Amino acid sequence: MLRDVPEPSPGPGEVKVRVAAASLNPIDWKLRSGAYQAYMPLELPVIFGRDVSGEVVAVGADVTAPRIGARVLGRVNHGHAEFVVAPVDAWAELPAGLDLVDAAALPLVLLTGAQLIEEAADVRADDTVLVTGATGAVGRVAVFVAKARGAKVIAGVRGKHAALAATLGADAIVALDDDRALEALPALDVLADTVGGPTTQKVLAKVKTDGGRIGSIVGEPAGAKERGLVVRALMTHSDASRLATLAADVAAGRLVIPIERRFPLAQAAQAHELAEKGGVGKVLLTL
Repeated sequence: MLRDVPEPSPGPGEVKVRVAAASLNPIDWKLRSGAYQAYMPLELPVIFGRDVSGEVVAVGADVTAPRIGARVLGRVNHGHAEFVVAPVDAWAELPAGLDLVDAAALPLVLLTGAQLIEEAADVRADDTVLVTGATGAVGRVAVFVAKARGAKVIAGVRGKHAALAATLGADAIVALDDDRALEALPALDVLADTVGGPTTQKVLAKVKTDGGRIGSIVGEPAGAKERGLVVRALMTHSDASRLATLAADVAAGRLVIPIERRFPLAQAAQAHELAEKGGVGKVLLTL
């Protein structure tokens, strides 16, 4: 339900943006449903939304860039609104060739996928890496970044998404819902996990116990540390510089993040319903 709240103002080191569009991410419906209530309790009324695009309309003290009038995208809190304020390091300027509205699909998934590979999983050249959920938005970024690091990348997907996975540039594809295919997996240096649950448990035995690493965006898999594996669960953080370089990759067509549908903000409930069903494309709210 839409309601009026006081318009935010930027404090020192903050930037205020008039929102052009915002995206939906799993954290939005998990918070809404109460699934995260135990460790991320909400105070109502709540404004969801972790990434937006728009135009800078005001800046706080000591902010020299971005300037007022700049078109930006950023990882934020409370993005499903007409205006949002966030620290300056949340924002990257829009690269040439990137649509302002569609840019809202990018910040959280770009940073999450990159940090999963670069920080949590610590992927190195010549590593053999399995990325689970590879056709999802975060998975696509993880495949792209791991390949850029010189790794041998296996895209893990449901069998019905195998043809789509063939467009990602991975070295191999495995159907995660096919037990025979999982048995044929080679030994893995790294598991970059975006799905968790029973699927992850099935592939744990394929991760080398001598130096094998697991990076996860869905928490530490049960039993992984007991096998002697290095396990790091990621909490995505802002990184304006990395966001800018990855957004430039999208603008240049080197990395593709599909968009499923765009809804006006007033239809946020319908947008949540569609996004929660899952799929391969992002769902946006436009203003």
